[in-house]
Amino acid sequence: MEQGQRLVLLVTANNPQSQLFIDYLHQQLDCQVSVVAPAAEWKGKEASPTVVLLDADHIDEATMQKWHVKAAEADDMSLAAFNLRDEEHAVEILSAMNLQGVFYRSDSLEMICKGLTILLEGNLWMSRSLMTRMIQFFRRQQLNSYRPVCGLTHRELEIIAMLGTGASNIEIADQLFVSEHTVKSHLYNIFRKIKVHNRLQAVNWARQNLGAPPPLVGRRHRDNPPPGASPHS
Repeated sequence: MEQGQRLVLLVTANNPQSQLFIDYLHQQLDCQVSVVAPAAEWKGKEASPTVVLLDADHIDEATMQKWHVKAAEADDMSLAAFNLRDEEHAVEILSAMNLQGVFYRSDSLEMICKGLTILLEGNLWMSRSLMTRMIQFFRRQQLNSYRPVCGLTHRELEIIAMLGTGASNIEIADQLFVSEHTVKSHLYNIFRKIKVHNRLQAVNWARQNLGAPPPLVGRRHRDNPPPGASPHS
Protein backbone atom coordinates (compact mmCIF):
# COMPACT_ATOMS: atom_id res chain seq x y z
CA MET A 1 0.00 0.00 0.00
CA GLU A 2 1.38 3.36 -0.98
CA GLN A 3 1.88 6.04 1.65
CA GLY A 4 -1.21 8.20 1.98
CA GLN A 5 -3.56 5.84 0.11
CA ARG A 6 -7.03 5.68 1.63
CA LEU A 7 -8.24 2.39 3.07
CA VAL A 8 -11.53 0.91 4.25
CA LEU A 9 -10.77 -2.06 6.48
CA LEU A 10 -13.73 -4.37 6.98
CA VAL A 11 -13.56 -6.43 10.20
CA THR A 12 -15.95 -9.32 9.66
CA ALA A 13 -16.20 -13.02 8.88
CA ASN A 14 -14.80 -13.75 5.44
CA ASN A 15 -17.63 -15.50 3.60
CA PRO A 16 -19.36 -15.24 0.20
CA GLN A 17 -21.75 -12.57 1.49
CA SER A 18 -18.99 -10.35 2.85
CA GLN A 19 -17.02 -10.85 -0.36
CA LEU A 20 -19.94 -9.51 -2.39
CA PHE A 21 -20.02 -6.49 -0.06
CA ILE A 22 -16.28 -5.93 -0.51
CA ASP A 23 -16.57 -6.23 -4.30
CA TYR A 24 -19.33 -3.60 -4.29
CA LEU A 25 -17.23 -1.21 -2.17
CA HIS A 26 -14.30 -1.72 -4.54
CA GLN A 27 -16.47 -0.66 -7.45
CA GLN A 28 -18.01 2.36 -5.74
CA LEU A 29 -15.20 3.84 -3.62
CA ASP A 30 -11.99 5.48 -4.75
CA CYS A 31 -9.86 3.66 -2.20
CA GLN A 32 -8.50 0.27 -1.24
CA VAL A 33 -10.82 -2.13 0.58
CA SER A 34 -9.45 -4.97 2.71
CA VAL A 35 -10.95 -7.51 5.10
CA VAL A 36 -9.65 -9.01 8.33
CA ALA A 37 -11.28 -11.70 10.47
CA PRO A 38 -12.47 -10.54 13.93
CA ALA A 39 -10.02 -12.81 15.77
CA ALA A 40 -7.06 -12.03 13.51
CA GLU A 41 -4.37 -9.41 14.03
CA TRP A 42 -4.20 -6.81 11.31
CA LYS A 43 -0.60 -6.52 10.12
CA GLY A 44 -1.18 -4.34 7.10
CA LYS A 45 0.78 -1.17 6.45
CA GLU A 46 -0.64 2.13 7.59
CA ALA A 47 -2.84 4.13 5.24
CA SER A 48 -4.02 7.68 5.58
CA PRO A 49 -6.85 7.98 6.27
CA THR A 50 -8.20 4.58 7.31
CA VAL A 51 -11.80 3.75 8.18
CA VAL A 52 -12.24 0.54 10.18
CA LEU A 53 -15.71 -0.88 9.65
CA LEU A 54 -16.68 -3.24 12.49
CA ASP A 55 -19.36 -5.83 11.81
CA ALA A 56 -21.57 -5.87 14.92
CA ASP A 57 -22.96 -9.26 13.90
CA HIS A 58 -19.54 -10.94 14.14
CA ILE A 59 -17.56 -8.96 16.74
CA ASP A 60 -17.82 -9.22 20.51
CA GLU A 61 -17.28 -6.34 22.91
CA ALA A 62 -13.72 -7.34 23.78
CA THR A 63 -12.70 -7.25 20.11
CA MET A 64 -14.38 -3.89 19.65
CA GLN A 65 -12.40 -2.53 22.60
CA LYS A 66 -9.15 -3.78 21.02
CA TRP A 67 -9.93 -1.80 17.88
CA HIS A 68 -10.90 1.15 20.08
CA VAL A 69 -7.41 1.09 21.59
CA LYS A 70 -5.77 0.65 18.18
CA ALA A 71 -7.65 3.64 16.76
CA ALA A 72 -6.71 5.78 19.76
CA GLU A 73 -3.04 5.06 19.08
CA ALA A 74 -3.28 5.77 15.34
CA ASP A 75 -2.90 9.21 13.79
CA ASP A 76 -5.62 8.96 11.17
CA MET A 77 -7.96 6.05 11.85
CA SER A 78 -11.72 6.30 12.23
CA LEU A 79 -13.98 3.61 13.67
CA ALA A 80 -17.44 2.82 12.39
CA ALA A 81 -19.85 -0.02 13.10
CA PHE A 82 -22.38 -1.57 10.75
CA ASN A 83 -25.20 -4.09 11.02
CA LEU A 84 -26.50 -2.29 14.11
CA ARG A 85 -30.09 -3.24 14.89
CA ASP A 86 -31.45 0.22 15.61
CA GLU A 87 -30.69 3.50 17.38
CA GLU A 88 -30.94 1.85 20.81
CA HIS A 89 -28.19 -0.56 19.77
CA ALA A 90 -26.12 2.39 18.54
CA VAL A 91 -26.48 4.20 21.87
CA GLU A 92 -25.35 1.04 23.68
CA ILE A 93 -22.22 0.75 21.53
CA LEU A 94 -21.43 4.48 21.66
CA SER A 95 -21.64 4.50 25.45
CA ALA A 96 -18.73 2.04 25.52
CA MET A 97 -16.43 3.31 22.77
CA ASN A 98 -15.76 6.16 20.39
CA LEU A 99 -17.26 5.66 16.96
CA GLN A 100 -17.29 8.20 14.17
CA GLY A 101 -19.77 6.33 12.01
CA VAL A 102 -22.92 4.25 12.50
CA PHE A 103 -24.65 2.07 9.92
CA TYR A 104 -27.84 0.09 10.48
CA ARG A 105 -28.97 -3.22 9.02
CA SER A 106 -31.64 -1.36 7.11
CA ASP A 107 -29.13 0.92 5.35
CA SER A 108 -28.75 0.41 1.61
CA LEU A 109 -25.37 -0.31 0.01
CA GLU A 110 -25.53 3.10 -1.64
CA MET A 111 -26.07 4.77 1.72
CA ILE A 112 -23.14 2.89 3.26
CA CYS A 113 -20.86 4.05 0.45
CA LYS A 114 -21.93 7.66 0.96
CA GLY A 115 -21.22 7.35 4.65
CA LEU A 116 -17.79 5.80 4.12
CA THR A 117 -16.88 8.64 1.77
CA ILE A 118 -17.81 11.18 4.44
CA LEU A 119 -15.80 9.28 7.06
CA LEU A 120 -12.73 9.16 4.80
CA GLU A 121 -12.94 12.96 4.64
CA GLY A 122 -12.64 13.09 8.44
CA ASN A 123 -16.28 13.85 9.25
CA LEU A 124 -18.93 12.10 11.32
CA TRP A 125 -21.61 9.84 9.89
CA MET A 126 -24.53 9.50 12.26
CA SER A 127 -27.95 11.02 12.59
CA ARG A 128 -28.64 14.24 14.44
CA SER A 129 -31.13 12.41 16.67
CA LEU A 130 -28.41 9.93 17.71
CA MET A 131 -25.90 12.71 18.39
CA THR A 132 -28.50 14.56 20.45
CA ARG A 133 -29.17 11.47 22.54
CA MET A 134 -25.45 10.92 23.15
CA ILE A 135 -24.88 14.54 24.15
CA GLN A 136 -27.74 14.27 26.65
CA PHE A 137 -26.34 10.96 27.92
CA PHE A 138 -22.90 12.40 28.58
CA ARG A 139 -24.34 15.50 30.23
CA ARG A 140 -26.19 13.27 32.68
CA GLN A 141 -23.11 11.16 33.28
CA GLN A 142 -20.98 14.26 33.83
CA LEU A 143 -22.94 15.02 36.97
CA ASN A 144 -21.45 11.89 38.53
CA SER A 145 -18.03 11.91 36.86
CA TYR A 146 -16.03 13.29 39.77
CA ARG A 147 -18.15 12.34 42.74
CA PRO A 148 -16.53 9.89 45.15
CA VAL A 149 -17.40 6.40 43.90
CA CYS A 150 -16.33 3.23 45.73
CA GLY A 151 -13.69 5.23 47.57
CA LEU A 152 -11.86 6.26 44.38
CA THR A 153 -9.67 9.32 44.71
CA HIS A 154 -9.72 12.21 42.26
CA ARG A 155 -6.52 10.93 40.64
CA GLU A 156 -7.93 7.40 40.36
CA LEU A 157 -11.07 8.80 38.69
CA GLU A 158 -8.84 10.61 36.20
CA ILE A 159 -6.98 7.41 35.38
CA ILE A 160 -10.07 5.25 34.99
CA ALA A 161 -11.53 7.90 32.67
CA MET A 162 -8.35 7.72 30.55
CA LEU A 163 -8.70 3.95 30.32
CA GLY A 164 -11.95 4.53 28.47
CA THR A 165 -10.11 6.49 25.79
CA GLY A 166 -7.79 3.55 25.12
CA ALA A 167 -4.74 5.31 26.57
CA SER A 168 -1.78 3.10 27.48
CA ASN A 169 -0.02 3.24 30.87
CA ILE A 170 2.78 5.28 29.33
CA GLU A 171 0.33 7.75 27.76
CA ILE A 172 -1.52 8.13 31.06
CA ALA A 173 1.78 8.71 32.86
CA ASP A 174 2.80 11.37 30.33
CA GLN A 175 -0.51 13.21 30.65
CA LEU A 176 -0.43 13.17 34.45
CA PHE A 177 3.33 13.85 34.76
CA VAL A 178 3.92 10.75 36.86
CA SER A 179 5.92 7.57 36.36
CA GLU A 180 4.53 4.46 34.68
CA HIS A 181 5.09 2.62 37.97
CA THR A 182 2.81 5.13 39.71
CA VAL A 183 0.12 4.52 37.12
CA LYS A 184 0.38 0.76 37.65
CA SER A 185 0.02 1.26 41.40
CA HIS A 186 -3.08 3.39 40.87
CA LEU A 187 -4.55 0.76 38.54
CA TYR A 188 -3.95 -1.94 41.14
CA ASN A 189 -5.83 0.13 43.73
CA ILE A 190 -8.62 0.93 41.28
CA PHE A 191 -9.15 -2.73 40.34
CA ARG A 192 -9.22 -3.68 44.02
CA LYS A 193 -11.72 -0.96 44.97
CA ILE A 194 -14.19 -1.60 42.17
CA LYS A 195 -13.64 -5.38 42.27
CA VAL A 196 -12.50 -5.99 38.68
CA HIS A 197 -9.54 -7.92 37.30
CA ASN A 198 -8.52 -6.19 34.05
CA ARG A 199 -8.73 -3.00 32.00
CA LEU A 200 -11.75 -4.09 29.97
CA GLN A 201 -13.76 -4.82 33.10
CA ALA A 202 -12.70 -1.45 34.53
CA VAL A 203 -13.83 0.33 31.36
CA ASN A 204 -17.19 -1.44 31.50
CA TRP A 205 -17.55 -0.50 35.18
CA ALA A 206 -16.74 3.14 34.36
CA ARG A 207 -19.28 3.13 31.56
CA GLN A 208 -21.99 2.06 33.98
CA ASN A 209 -20.97 4.37 36.84
CA LEU A 210 -19.11 7.33 35.36
CA GLY A 211 -19.92 7.46 31.68
CA ALA A 212 -17.65 7.10 28.67
CA PRO A 213 -15.72 9.81 26.78
CA PRO A 214 -17.97 11.57 24.25
CA PRO A 215 -17.59 10.06 20.76
CA LEU A 216 -17.62 13.53 19.17
CA VAL A 217 -14.40 14.82 20.73
CA GLY A 218 -11.67 15.59 18.24
CA ARG A 219 -13.86 15.15 15.17
CA ARG A 220 -15.31 17.71 12.81
CA HIS A 221 -18.99 17.80 12.05
CA ARG A 222 -20.42 20.06 9.40
CA ASP A 223 -23.37 22.17 10.48
CA ASN A 224 -24.70 22.08 6.93
CA PRO A 225 -23.71 18.72 5.43
CA PRO A 226 -24.28 18.12 1.73
CA PRO A 227 -27.39 16.23 0.64
CA GLY A 228 -27.24 12.68 1.91
CA ALA A 229 -24.50 13.35 4.45
CA SER A 230 -26.82 12.76 7.40
CA PRO A 231 -29.30 10.23 6.08
CA HIS A 232 -30.91 9.29 9.37
CA SER A 233 -31.77 12.84 10.49
